Amino acid sequence: MKDCLFCKIAAGEIPAAKVYEDDELLAFKDIAPKAPVHLLIIPKKHLASLAEAAPEDAAWLGRIQVLARRLAEEQGIADGGFRVVANSGADSGQEVAHLHYHLLGGAKLGDIC
Repeated sequence: MKDCLFCKIAAGEIPAAKVYEDDELLAFKDIAPKAPVHLLIIPKKHLASLAEAAPEDAAWLGRIQVLARRLAEEQGIADGGFRVVANSGADSGQEVAHLHYHLLGGAKLGDIC
């Protein structure tokens, strides 16, 4: 999608502090972190939110979960605990209309659910 911020990051048109990249997924540091470690994990395929996911997306959706664990280990937050969040739609607080997961940790996180 030509006007999508995260599509532009995935295409290399906008710089980001990347921590992981392959053919389908990209992870980079959030520019306004809410925790000592705050990464965003995105699919390179544009979906506005999780509400648009289809059965054929199951493989890379599952890979995101495994990647989140791997990145938590690499960032040194796996043992203390970490949070993975995907907001879906405006009422959830989603600010960028491209499916993305927040990986947060490195400090005691407040209760949200």
